[in-house]
Amino acid sequence: MKKRLLAVLAMAVLSTSVAAQGYPEKSVRMLVPFAPGGVVDIAARLVAERLSDMWGQSVVVENRPGGNGFIATAAAARANPDGYTLLMAHTGEFAVNPAVFPNVPYDLDRDFVPVSLVSDTPLVLATKIDSDLNSIQDVIDRSKKDPESLTFSSPGTGSFNHLAGEWFANAAGIKLMHIPYRGGSPAAGAVASGEVNLGVVAASSMDQFVQSGHVKILAVMTKRKIPTRPQWQTLEELGVPGVDAANWVGLFAPKGTPPEVLEKLGKDVREAVKSEKLQTAFNVGGGAAVGSTSEEFYERIKRDLEVNREIAKKANVKVSQ
Repeated sequence: MKKRLLAVLAMAVLSTSVAAQGYPEKSVRMLVPFAPGGVVDIAARLVAERLSDMWGQSVVVENRPGGNGFIATAAAARANPDGYTLLMAHTGEFAVNPAVFPNVPYDLDRDFVPVSLVSDTPLVLATKIDSDLNSIQDVIDRSKKDPESLTFSSPGTGSFNHLAGEWFANAAGIKLMHIPYRGGSPAAGAVASGEVNLGVVAASSMDQFVQSGHVKILAVMTKRKIPTRPQWQTLEELGVPGVDAANWVGLFAPKGTPPEVLEKLGKDVREAVKSEKLQTAFNVGGGAAVGSTSEEFYERIKRDLEVNREIAKKANVKVSQ
């Protein structure tokens, strides 16, 4: 009986290994928690195109927007863990939602394996081109003179951008009034039109308004400068240390996906992001195409979640469902 059980187990391991060697043998779905056109969708389509070329199999991007990312992420968590349903997600789903929502219908450790980072885009603090706020010091001085007189936009209450704005305010010792919008584009547009004094937006979302002369960048909200925008100074350079807010995008697989499949996925995604097309696409908007090991990605998520929990607690940021 024992020998028979060992034989069955050996056959199961062998069949899994053989299946992984042939992976993928059919089209792969890549779920995205947002509508077409956003940073996560763009990253997914760029990576999907490159993987399709590498594999000779189609990688189909499937947008399932809504529910603060819950719909697509929960669907991916329930998917068969065979490598044929993947999730392209960003900071919000795993490093923000658990910090601001009382109940999240998925769990990183229980439901997913981080495969690899794909992109990293710094957030920036921006204002309208003709604003009399010409520096971070102007923002600090005005806010200290009249607390909460300055407004800042973000893609929504409890979003990573919202928390980053609170992070800056806390580090600078000031109070700002948060104005939520429905997405990054409206939040950036509100800065360009002057509806708000400031915007905490991804560099890629704000770049078009900078190029058109409608917006000026007061600071990059990461400790590192943006190589393609060396003229933009960081908050640290401008006397506000500690803030390091970059919005990452990465690929996930359901927990239980065979190790051999995960290994191939990670290797191929890291190779894909090295392509000149992906590097150029992200650099143009001020971001960067970056790959990572699963372990490195996991540590980044956990580190970001810990920081965001602390920010949300200090700023009393809570989102009802």
